[in-house]
Amino acid sequence: MILEALNYAATAALTPAAFRPFIGGSIRLWARARRCARDWAPHEAQCHRAVEEMVATLKQRRTVVVLGSGLLRDVPVKTLSRAFDTVVLVDLVHLASVRAWLTLNGIRNAKLISRDLSGDQEGVNSAAEPLAFLRQVPTLDLVISANILSQMPIGRRRSFEARNLPVDEAALSGIIAAHLQGLSMLPCRRLLLTDTDYTVRNRQGQVLEHFDLLLGQPAPAASRSWAWTVAPFGEEGREIEIIHRAIAAEDPGTPARKE
Repeated sequence: MILEALNYAATAALTPAAFRPFIGGSIRLWARARRCARDWAPHEAQCHRAVEEMVATLKQRRTVVVLGSGLLRDVPVKTLSRAFDTVVLVDLVHLASVRAWLTLNGIRNAKLISRDLSGDQEGVNSAAEPLAFLRQVPTLDLVISANILSQMPIGRRRSFEARNLPVDEAALSGIIAAHLQGLSMLPCRRLLLTDTDYTVRNRQGQVLEHFDLLLGQPAPAASRSWAWTVAPFGEEGREIEIIHRAIAAEDPGTPARKE
């Protein structure tokens, strides 16, 4: 708890006021990642491999943007820093622990941007094209959507509830559709890392719950897929585990402009 409190306080001092309400969620994710590091390691390795394979195919490596950079666990940041001139990390919150890690590892070509990628911060209509800002990034060669696709509707649901508004399920599904469409419109290579659904099982292997994290939107064709133990036995309950299906999809949607 002491580490979490220190990380929270240091992060609050570095975070724009509009994004400070999201610090608590990031701290909880950071704490869970530490507790579940062994179970998350295979998932993180799959994500890193997918990124490294994509980078190896690129003819130009000027700017890479990571959407949902989070704790910097899902992407091989050191590899990206060495391969690209500029690494742009975009998320709601960049924890002080993340900033310290970048400094300690000598990563000086990373730029941090705080942004709500669902479009919620800019008003109701902005969700129609939430990734339009990327078309203004010069020398953009790769965009990585790093396990944020399924999380944005969760955040929007909480936003509806916090404002005592009825939850618009169609709008939640629309966030996923808009993100996928936005990726398809970018004039560069794209890599989508996302979980698509989850299953809750007991110790006997019985499925207790199954949920579509893409809310009815079709998942892009995957170049690889794997199981991610998000909550091992004891994390959410002594007798249950939660397994997510995760995929990597190269250049989802309409083909991007050729290099």
